[in-house]
Amino acid sequence: MRNFKIVLAYDGSDFSGWQVQPDAATIQGTLASAIGRVTSEKVLPQGSGRTDAGVHALAQVATFALESPIPPQNLVKALNDMLPPSIRVIEATEVPLEFHARKSAHAKTYHYRIHRGAVCAPFIARYVWHYPYPLDVDAIRQAAGFVIGEHDFTSFAAVDSERGREDEISDVRSNVRRLFASAWECTAEELLYVVRGSGFLHHMVRNLVGTFVLVGKGTLKPEDVATILEARNRSAAGATAPASGLYLVSVEY
Repeated sequence: MRNFKIVLAYDGSDFSGWQVQPDAATIQGTLASAIGRVTSEKVLPQGSGRTDAGVHALAQVATFALESPIPPQNLVKALNDMLPPSIRVIEATEVPLEFHARKSAHAKTYHYRIHRGAVCAPFIARYVWHYPYPLDVDAIRQAAGFVIGEHDFTSFAAVDSERGREDEISDVRSNVRRLFASAWECTAEELLYVVRGSGFLHHMVRNLVGTFVLVGKGTLKPEDVATILEARNRSAAGATAPASGLYLVSVEY
């Protein structure tokens, strides 16, 4: 058996997330079908994490084992010929059998885009959260710093415990994660949240963004984010931001 590592980019708008589901188009299911058509082997590729419906990826990583002798560079071309234009294989490499897309990862980076313009062009509407209302950007930037470090992120995790740990890197049953970076970048019409961490809980980034927006509106103060963390209660944090603005940018090994 040969273990393949592939890097994928995809537009998640028309998919029901990464994980294969009955009667629903998913990234994992579509990729598995393409691999089967190319190699005549039935495999279920394992991703570095299960992105939700509507979430995008610039560099999702997946692994799967094949008996096929196909060279990695040929696999890239063959899969892209089979996949829809919304999913592209960027690269493929052969890796040791013990390498696993999720379990071998050390860190991930996500971006979240908020469009601030009065009008959101139709060409980007599927890829941002359109929020044309006033926000205190300095307060948002200050709030982002309170989540850096190791914390219990229960307040920012989805309530459904079965999926609450689906994007974690380790198999440890804990809501504790370490964030290495958490910052906002601002341009004329867009706010970009950049967060890098050891792993992320279900909805964690989107719940952080929803809470930071409450800070920007003045509903919360920046230091309230620390109190919300300590509460370990989902109801203490803000609403979940829309999936359209979220991107998995990179996975580190």
